[in-house]
This record gives sequence, C-alpha cells and structure tokens, in this order.
Amino acid sequence: MRTAAVAFVSSALTGAVLTPAVRDLALRWGMLDHALSSRKAHGRPIPRLGGVAIVLAFYAPLLALLFVDSEVGRRFWADGKPAVALVAGGLVIAGLGLWDDARGANARLKFTVQFAVAGYMYWAGYRIDVIANPFGAPIALGWLGLPFTLVFIAGVVNAMNLIDGLDGLAGGVALIAVATTFTIAAVRGDAMMLLFTAAMAGAVAGFLLYNFNPATIFMGDTGSMFLGFVLAVTAIRTNQKSSTAVAIVVPILALGVPIGDTLLSMGRRALRGAPIFSADRGHIHHRLLARGFTHRQAVLAIYGSCLVLGGAALLLAFSSSAVAAGTLLVVSGLGILALRRLGFVDLGRAQLALARRRHNIDMRIIVRNAGERIREARCPADVWEVVRETAADLGASGVALHLGRMEGREGCGPWSEGFSEQGPNLLRARYGLLVERPGDDHLEIGWSDGRPRIDRDTEIAIELLCEYLSASVDRLEREVGASGPAGR
Repeated sequence: MRTAAVAFVSSALTGAVLTPAVRDLALRWGMLDHALSSRKAHGRPIPRLGGVAIVLAFYAPLLALLFVDSEVGRRFWADGKPAVALVAGGLVIAGLGLWDDARGANARLKFTVQFAVAGYMYWAGYRIDVIANPFGAPIALGWLGLPFTLVFIAGVVNAMNLIDGLDGLAGGVALIAVATTFTIAAVRGDAMMLLFTAAMAGAVAGFLLYNFNPATIFMGDTGSMFLGFVLAVTAIRTNQKSSTAVAIVVPILALGVPIGDTLLSMGRRALRGAPIFSADRGHIHHRLLARGFTHRQAVLAIYGSCLVLGGAALLLAFSSSAVAAGTLLVVSGLGILALRRLGFVDLGRAQLALARRRHNIDMRIIVRNAGERIREARCPADVWEVVRETAADLGASGVALHLGRMEGREGCGPWSEGFSEQGPNLLRARYGLLVERPGDDHLEIGWSDGRPRIDRDTEIAIELLCEYLSASVDRLEREVGASGPAGR
C-alpha cells in the first residue's frame, strides 16, 4: 500500500508539472480544438494534447518504481506477461490517440488497432470467461469469451472517447472508476493492480487541475482512449478471480455512465438513420445542459451518478448473490427514472422519432449527392451552384458562400442569394470552412419558415456539407493558383 501511495503522489506531481508544459507546446504547434462544430460546448480554441501529459505521468513514475524499488520490480516481472502487456498495450493505444489528434484517424484504423490490442490482451490473460447471473449460476462463455473480451475493451476505449464532451468530465469519470477498481484490488491483495490503478489515479488528478471547468487544455483522443484502455484491462484483471456470481458486472457497473451513454448514442443514431459513430448533441451531458444546468453543474451531476454506481459496484463485489440481485434491481430502477427525466425513454414520441428518421435520411441523401457533385466541380462557380441548390433542398430561403482565401480572383465569389428579400424573422447561421482562419471561408444559410432554431439533424447535414466544401476548395485553390492570378 505504501508503494501505491508513492505511485499516486509521484504521478500526480508529474501530471501537474507536465500538463502546462504540454499545453504550451500545443499552443506553439497549433494543436488546438477550434470549437467550430455545433456540438462543442466551449467557445474558444483550446489546446488538445493533454493526453500526452496523462500518459507520461502514468508511465514515468511507474517505470521508475519498477526499476528502482527491487521489491516492486520483482513483483512486476513475477507477474510476467500480463504486466508487460498492460504497459505495451497502453503505449499502442496512446500512440493511436496521438495520431488521431495530430493527423486524424478514420473509424477503420481505430477499430483495427483497438481490436488488435484487445486480442493481445486476451492472449496475455485479460479474459472475460463468464457472464454474471446473480439470480443463478454464472454462465460460462467458452469460445465466446474472446469476442466478448474484445468488444468490452474496445467498447470502453470508445466510451471514454465519446463522453469527453465537457471540461473535466472524462477525467473525473475515469478517476471515480479507477478508484473503484483500486479499492477492489486492495481488498483482494492484487499488488500489481494496486500499483497500476494508483498511478492512473495520480496522473488523472494532476491533469484535472488544468482540465476542470474552465479548462485550459483538453486530453484529446490520446488521453480518452488511453484512460479507457487502462480502465478496461485493470477492471477485467481485478475482477477475474471474483468468488461472487457477479464477476464482470462489477466493472460494467463502475463504468456505467460512459458505457450507458455510448449504448444510448448508438441506439439513438440508429433510430434516426444516422451513422452509428457520428457526432450529435444527444449525450447525457448535452441533455443536462439543455435542462438549464451550467457547465460545472452538469459535470458534478455526472460525477454524482458515477459515485453512486461505483458504490453499487463495490457492494456487488463483496456481497452475496441475494444482495447483488437486490442492488442490481435498485440501480436499474434508478437508471430508468433518470433516463425518463432526461427524455431518453419516451414511448409516446415513437411516431415523431420515425418521422425524424425519414427526414434525417432524406437530408443525408441530399448532402451525399451534393458531395459527389462538389468533388467533380471544375471551378469555384460550380461549387457555388451546388451549394445554392443544396440549400434550397434543405428548405433554406437564403444562402451565401465566401471564399476569403481566393478573394479578388475572377470567378471566386463571394456569392449570396435570398438574404436581401427576407424579413426580420430570418434565422441565419454561419459555418466556418477553414479551421486555421474560420472567418476567411464560410457558408451562411438562413430560414424564414418560423423555426426557432436549427435542429441537430440539419446541423449535422450542413457540417458534412462544409467538410465536402473545405476539401473541394483546397483542391480548387491549388488549381486556380497554378493557372495564374486571373484564375480560370
């Protein structure tokens, strides 16, 4: 326990020192979250490489303890393959997150690496072999243990990534979850998991000094993926030798908020006809903000939920089957009530949901067709023609496109249609196309049909259209520049 305390303090101090240094580097390199997407909750560019500080704060003191303290070193090497796998697997996942933050990684690359690392962890001994059944005997998975383990690890990695939407949210949720795992490891005498979870808790605590609202740095995918990985594998290892019937239910319950939010997001997007892993503003924290919670209140409310679930997980870990069954029933009831209050469970709106699904699919078809035409555009004027027609198909009464980077060149705009004919009730929105200089290139769209706001499905469609526009304008800028100052 003394070594775990040293690991926690060392990692916390390292994180507190490294985080501002990483923040300065991110500012210098322009590695910023510019908040151009409508789903972002912040309003200014924020450095997004904080996960690098978390990773370094986790590994640096931990490796020092392994090689300086002979007793810790002996335990590490005695643990053999599982201990080495956790260190190596974490580095690979952190590298994937860093690549995503710096260059961008598509879903195929992410899942390929995540499942490969999860398979390696299964080989190293991190396995889910039974499904909990507090009402009877546990269900042995047999060969299904492999896919279940892969899905669990990759699922938690992505769940932490999805919940990272407010200042301090992912870090606080991870800290509570890792504290739950630490407690179970302490009771069961798992010295190596004590060391790993203590170091993880310290690294997150040091980072939260700068990430809690108002944040001056974000963890990015480097941090959220790495946290999800460590949480998943330490939870599996700590609960593998459970003598209770609940086994894997304990870590699932401890990570209930990010896992539940992910499942709700996937179901919501499938119902709307949107891509399963597309972004939206329907997450738990978005629902709290919509109900009048401040940024900090929403985060603290979710912290409270995680504490309740963490306490329930500890109760399950050390209770009889009867108590475990009762605990699960109570938690399930509270969860359903919370989901109803937040508007996730409303059977009376099923018909409206189906209508929105049809509407969303229609808009995506419109934008996808527009994207194909934009990719084939021969000049900026062709792009404008597609934008004008697409805006009309989306029900807009006014549209404007300004390409500041090509200003002054013949046939490069700016263009505008419909705005001068509208009254004072026009709902107008601007979307930046160029991340580095969001005011230079922008698309403006307006509606005069009386809508009080732009619904999220329309926002997503327009943001997708902006992605197509940005890529096409990049290409045309090179072509127009190569043809001389007069353009085409």
